[in-house]
Amino acid sequence: MIELVIFDWAGTTVDYGCFAPVKAFMDSFAHYGVEVTIEETRKPMGMLKKDHVRTMFNMERISKEWEKVHGSKWTEKDVENVYNQFEDKLFAILHNYASPKPHVLETVIKLRKMGLKIGSTTGYTDAMMEIVIKKAEEQGYKPDFWISADSVNGKGRPNPYMIFENLKKLEVSNVKNAIKVGDTVSDIKEGVNAGVWTVGIIEGSSDLGLSLEEFNKLSDDERKALCKKTEQNFRNAGADFVIKDISYLPELIKCLGI
Repeated sequence: MIELVIFDWAGTTVDYGCFAPVKAFMDSFAHYGVEVTIEETRKPMGMLKKDHVRTMFNMERISKEWEKVHGSKWTEKDVENVYNQFEDKLFAILHNYASPKPHVLETVIKLRKMGLKIGSTTGYTDAMMEIVIKKAEEQGYKPDFWISADSVNGKGRPNPYMIFENLKKLEVSNVKNAIKVGDTVSDIKEGVNAGVWTVGIIEGSSDLGLSLEEFNKLSDDERKALCKKTEQNFRNAGADFVIKDISYLPELIKCLGI
């Protein structure tokens, strides 16, 4: 029986479309004269943020562009510099991107009435989370436990260690009694590596990459095509289930009897 649901934060429970880190990443590379695309920026989403920067540097186009602009190959010092810019830019806007997504508050109430505990993992650092936690709680969302990679020796997603800490802290008896819910491939891989059930959220996800307004402006055919693509990305990463939005989660748990 399921005892615990472990949610991601940005793109899953708060920040519809996961826009705060995207903007900060893009602005940070631009600060050093290298323009990066939204697609490049979103591809590693869900990872520890410094790992995210390093992964972007390792992308062939970005690596070549950096060398073209700066006259030499990128180094770990460059990773540090871009990451420091990212932190500064993110901290300046993060308080504006901590509102719970649609259906989150009522879904959490339903899950608690079902006797489930609510855990969470994140790609943010502790310092970033202090801002997000406070703002989300002011608007009604507070999980029983949260943890960042700061508390697991910096071993963020897709490593399973943050999930293991949730299981230990919330005293879950078996990995198969927990579900990891997220909006990125990194979230799914984190859950797969931990051996828990994994659920991908489509609407408002980083993988889908649209604001609520942009999503609502799509035609039915456009919406179906993009949602199908996101679902397939999650399936390819090993997701056990993929749902339209978080409101479907209680019924999924009930219907499956897991």
